[in-house]
Amino acid sequence: MPTDSPPDPVAQLAWLRGPEGTAAVRLAAQLQHDGLDLLPGIARLRAGVGPERAGPAWELARLRARARPVFGDDADVLLLTADTLEQAGRPELATRRAIRLLAAGASSVADLGCAAGTDTIALARAGASVVAVDRDPVARELTAANAEALGLAPWVRVLAADVVDLVAAAADGRVAGCDAAVLDPARRAGGRRQLDPDRWSPPWSTVTALLDRVPVTVVKVAPGLDHERVPNGIEAEWVSVGGSIVEALLWGRGVSTTWRRATLVRDGAVHEVSADDDPGPAPVGPVRGWLHEPDPGLIRSGLMSLVAADATLVDPTIAYLTSDGPAESPWLSSYRVTDVLPFNLRKLKALLRARGVGRVVVKKRGSPIEPETLARQLRGPGNDSAVVVVTRVAGAPTVLVCDPLPGRLSP
Repeated sequence: MPTDSPPDPVAQLAWLRGPEGTAAVRLAAQLQHDGLDLLPGIARLRAGVGPERAGPAWELARLRARARPVFGDDADVLLLTADTLEQAGRPELATRRAIRLLAAGASSVADLGCAAGTDTIALARAGASVVAVDRDPVARELTAANAEALGLAPWVRVLAADVVDLVAAAADGRVAGCDAAVLDPARRAGGRRQLDPDRWSPPWSTVTALLDRVPVTVVKVAPGLDHERVPNGIEAEWVSVGGSIVEALLWGRGVSTTWRRATLVRDGAVHEVSADDDPGPAPVGPVRGWLHEPDPGLIRSGLMSLVAADATLVDPTIAYLTSDGPAESPWLSSYRVTDVLPFNLRKLKALLRARGVGRVVVKKRGSPIEPETLARQLRGPGNDSAVVVVTRVAGAPTVLVCDPLPGRLSP
């Protein structure tokens, strides 16, 4: 008995790019803006474009709405899938990478594994001629469509090729006919994160080959990459936004300027800490009047001691610093310590009740406790708030009770 074949995703994307698809997505966006739920919205669309087209149009409108806070007005014309939106980096960071590559003398850049083309767009806008490479026809369709929608098609050539083969053929500092490259290996397979770089796609051997053969290169890697994996002469950078590491980068020898770098983007400002070699850990000392929580990019880069000033670690294995006063640094969040006690749930509850604390924010490092569970256990009738830090101090399980940061009184 014959069965219907699944829709061709490339043909589906081509329809979404065309006038009928554009009109359907516009209608879907209006219906979503008006508050229609999925089922009645799809029903309205089906009446106009048919059952096979309604779902993709509704989904693209939904994805564009999700993308708008990050991509701004560009989101209204971008062609996206759920996977490519999840994997897409922040445009401002893509622009920063592009500018740095071009400042190193690049004029043509290969975007190796272009996905939806967000790096291709940033490179073309920065003035580069871009060869966008992917073996996935959906990725190529997305990139071509997005470059055209944003008026960048004259500067973009989309190429069907295997990145492994292109890197193997790279010579004289060039790959795919370009004098620079961006590579973002796929680090998921079957919905699961691949922790072993040798299982990335392309694998780690291709990453190191690209760094060796094309000096003006930047490779996106997992933030947890073992420092021992970073080749000599390659700059490793961890970029943090909003208290989370959003990307980790390896810069090729033709653009590298330091050993390690931590970058923090906050309130429109960019802060950097770098070192030409390993600065070593901060010293260890007893808990003092203030506890400092370092930004995760600073921790992961191994550069925490550079902003410690007179601060010391509470434990040689824990990334909490302590000093006699608050830290005047964007890299550190400071909490005034009111109490230090061995971890004991009963005594901790009694202390908080005595102080009239009914709401807590729980933080932890070096402890197996679940912060949300402990916060519920510590909730009480009091009106005051506190930050409870469960950690190790000199190897011993310890609780630090701190005043909350101004403006952050709610858990």
